[in-house]
Amino acid sequence: MALPLEQTFLAQLDRHSSQLIKVIQAKGGATRAKMAGIMRTYDEVEDIGIRRECVLKGLVTFLGEDAKDLIKEYCGSSGDDAQMELKQLTMAMFVIRKEGEGLKEPPEDIGIVIEGVEVLQDLTSVASACALLLGLIYSLNLAYPKALRFTFEVFQKIFMQLEQHKMSPKVQNLFGRLQTSQ
Repeated sequence: MALPLEQTFLAQLDRHSSQLIKVIQAKGGATRAKMAGIMRTYDEVEDIGIRRECVLKGLVTFLGEDAKDLIKEYCGSSGDDAQMELKQLTMAMFVIRKEGEGLKEPPEDIGIVIEGVEVLQDLTSVASACALLLGLIYSLNLAYPKALRFTFEVFQKIFMQLEQHKMSPKVQNLFGRLQTSQ
């Protein structure tokens, strides 16, 4: 069965966003502290792309993984440094923002790197890049990055609704918490 990847991913992300935010904000301790800035930005911006990016970063952090393993962020002026680092990456997406703009403004460029090669660029949003990265992993028959295995499991099993009967306990717990208010 073929699913429209990007459309399905974004629709499910949007469907689960409000409950995901509640679950994420209910987390305490160091995780809450790490997510404070992201959640503040989520509350302050109207741009759907940036709000989705905040939800995704919050989700990664909630799962005990590091959003920096998924999204490499650079300021526009650090282009040469970015190119050198991107060549060293196994798999990630990159986001290039204007100097000093941070998360509150849409990025200048978003792309995907696999095995040090920029395979996609000029993507519309971080959420779209996540969907396309998931599709690339599937189509190229690659393994999920170990440091982000729970994040990609959520992408696959909750957002894309594939193989939902085989969830890890951590993702099953999150799925249950997302279902309680729907």
